[in-house]
Amino acid sequence: MSATTPGVSPGASDERFLRSSSPLQRLLTRPELGSLVGAIAVFCCFALAADGFLRASSLGTVLYASSTIGIMAVPVALLMIGGEFDLSAGVLVTSSALVSSMFSYQMTANVWVGVGVSLLVTLAVGAFNGIVLARTKLPSFIVTLGTFLMLTGLNLGLTKLISGTVSTKTIADMEGFTTARALFASTLTVGGTHIKVTVLWWLALVVLGSWILLRTRAGNWIFAVGGNENAARAVGVPVARTKTALYMGVAFGAWVCGQHLLFSYDVVQSGEGVGNELIYIIAAVIGGCLITGGHGSAVGSAVGALLFGMTSKGIVFAEWNPDWFKFFLGAMLLLATLLNTWVRRRAEASK
Repeated sequence: MSATTPGVSPGASDERFLRSSSPLQRLLTRPELGSLVGAIAVFCCFALAADGFLRASSLGTVLYASSTIGIMAVPVALLMIGGEFDLSAGVLVTSSALVSSMFSYQMTANVWVGVGVSLLVTLAVGAFNGIVLARTKLPSFIVTLGTFLMLTGLNLGLTKLISGTVSTKTIADMEGFTTARALFASTLTVGGTHIKVTVLWWLALVVLGSWILLRTRAGNWIFAVGGNENAARAVGVPVARTKTALYMGVAFGAWVCGQHLLFSYDVVQSGEGVGNELIYIIAAVIGGCLITGGHGSAVGSAVGALLFGMTSKGIVFAEWNPDWFKFFLGAMLLLATLLNTWVRRRAEASK
């Protein structure tokens, strides 16, 4: 049983408390329904249209593309369930990689020192977003847009100031690089299929996110804050602390992705990451999260990321014009949002 917060009445949009008289009705109230239906349709489409889509190597490529989105989609989904979103998530990935690389290189330190410093800096940025949001009461759009612009400028300005170019110096020959690459950017072979370690990070975060939402008091707080912030505060939910923790969760995901970026390519381009925050939000929304908060799941965000990965790589395998990718992505977003709205209305009707 999950812990409950005294005085907080779970709303109909909280997936843990949806009850109906039959398994079919319970299925129809799941926030992942729209993304799951879409994922099955997309999989069948590319399985028929692309001869190589079902090959083990192709599926490994799809999983890798999905995992690089999914690692961020999970914490972004939790943040959206809590009623907020983060426009700085994309460039924060690059910031995390830049801090690790430049600190290690300039200080001539073991790369693990840079990785640790990067974790502290990245979490500090997440805490900054949450604290500013709580203290100023400004919309998260304004707060995180400001952070996005500041990080974009810092990434480029500091990299040029320290390295003299827009990219970092290689750290491939430094102590600790091999072990760090094994943790963040290695490739595993499972049944003849090459699987990137990011897939394991992704699955671990999905399990952790689901456990937090479904089995902890913090999960109750997240749903309560996203459903009705004032009501949650009135019954003792630590709203500011919950939102700050959610932003730090997004920062942790950005740190993992940043280290993968660094240890995959040895160097980092300071201008990367701009626009990726929209992809993370799209994956979460396709997975069943509502912009208004209070509804969604970690599993749904994973399905949304998988759908994104299948579409991006399936178009290549099918040899279609990649110019159509954004059209398909927009269509999936719209259809998933409409279906999610219908699912939520059914959930409220079954209250």
